[in-house]
Amino acid sequence: MTPNQVTILLVEDNPDDAALTERALHEGMPASFKVATDGEEALDYLFNDANGVPPLVLLDLRLPTTDGLEVLRLIRENERTSVVPVVILTSSYSPDDLAVGYRYGANSYVRKPVDFDHFTDTARQIGRYWLVVNEPPSDSPGQ
Repeated sequence: MTPNQVTILLVEDNPDDAALTERALHEGMPASFKVATDGEEALDYLFNDANGVPPLVLLDLRLPTTDGLEVLRLIRENERTSVVPVVILTSSYSPDDLAVGYRYGANSYVRKPVDFDHFTDTARQIGRYWLVVNEPPSDSPGQ
């Protein structure tokens, strides 16, 4: 990992979607990924003091063990992770998921495009915004 490289937490149980997201985000920015394939793995990573707090969490909703909305709720309740940007990246079109996601503190809700090119473009835009354009609070963990 280079000195300016950051580690993004990608919480995604579909290996194809995870690989595609990683590939898209690698282009044009120094980033590495920790991929958690279920909610418990994501929470274990986030709440482990041995790990740095990621500057971005990309969170799927339909996950084994603990679903994404519960993961989000727990992220926001924990002082260590309460201000970490969380982008829900999901295939869910449920209005309830959208409403609850924002109620639980999601910073953004993005539906995964089905088209390959649109998906990669969307992932790049997410990465560019949250890792380059956005300015995190100076008191956020890991700053």
